[in-house]
Amino acid sequence: MSAPEYVIDGRDGRIGEVMGRVGGYVQLRPPGGGREWDCPADDLTPAPPGEVLRARVRELNQRGRLP
Repeated sequence: MSAPEYVIDGRDGRIGEVMGRVGGYVQLRPPGGGREWDCPADDLTPAPPGEVLRARVRELNQRGRLP
């Protein structure tokens, strides 16, 4: 099994895990899970490991907060 690929959506700066490709679009999901979104492949750049780690920690912190 290969390691997940993470990219940055250049339109809004979100980091996403690549889930699939359809036509000229890439399907992304937040690092901690959640709703997928589509991004044109031309608007993506590779996500540095430090940025992926920060996004994952941010997601875990949000899940741990009490309502």
